[in-house]
Amino acid sequence: MIQRIATAHIRRQKARRGWYSLLSPLRALLRIRLAGVGLVVLLLLIAVALFAGVIARISPTEQDYNAVLQGPSRAHLMGTDELGRDIFSRLVYGSRISLQVGLVAVGLAACGGIVLGLIAGYCGGWVDEALMRFVDALYAFPTLMLALAITSALGASTRNAIIAIGIVGIPIFARLVRGQTLSVREQDYVTASRVGGATPVRMMLRHILPNVTAPLIVQASLSVSTAIITEASLSFLGVGTTPPTPTWGGMMRTGFDYLNSALWISVFPGMAIFVTVLGMNFLGDGLRTVFDPRLRERNAA
Repeated sequence: MIQRIATAHIRRQKARRGWYSLLSPLRALLRIRLAGVGLVVLLLLIAVALFAGVIARISPTEQDYNAVLQGPSRAHLMGTDELGRDIFSRLVYGSRISLQVGLVAVGLAACGGIVLGLIAGYCGGWVDEALMRFVDALYAFPTLMLALAITSALGASTRNAIIAIGIVGIPIFARLVRGQTLSVREQDYVTASRVGGATPVRMMLRHILPNVTAPLIVQASLSVSTAIITEASLSFLGVGTTPPTPTWGGMMRTGFDYLNSALWISVFPGMAIFVTVLGMNFLGDGLRTVFDPRLRERNAA
């Protein structure tokens, strides 16, 4: 009976320490100036994307030719476009595309970069040279130019835009993971595991990858803002998400032709992109401070 009580107490203590280990980085993040603002922006974007149907009562593709190019009013909070479509509804539904592209494209880039970086950093030699020359070739192209070339070849669609943005983001993650792997693989516990007969795959997944997750989280948060800007640029150029699906970049392209007569068509999606990207950069800087001991000590001082 006493042993059972002691075992239950130990389990509760472990669970409590686990929750504390999860909440500790969040508390540290919220203590950093402007990082909380970035977190609020991210949560707000997620909430708007999830509950777009509740927030926006008007369909984003509904056309009202009696309300063409009307300014902000009680009926249309942010005005209407050249087809009488509600700007507020299109802005709210457009957040889904931005969030989808930001998260999925960065996820694809991270997966590809992690695989290439782990293999190159762990194996070294000619494998490292071959993989990193491929990565350098991708990295040599400007991000938007390479994404534009890929989407032009694949065709305009949200899926192809995600693929293009994911491909152009691979070099950043690959170089980051390779550099971290080169450092971690020389640690004593990695050497001991290698001597103990651990396979290369087990070494990379069990011992190296968990120790490079902190910089990956920081880079991912910063890359989301880059992905959102790239998707908006592709939609603005007409090779991203195809109409009539609302996107912030597509809305800015539509408003470009009406800057003198209907400025609100471009201003509101531009503000949405600005606030989202700024918030994600605030969050990324905060995460970098939390996970980098040198920056944390500098802020504390």
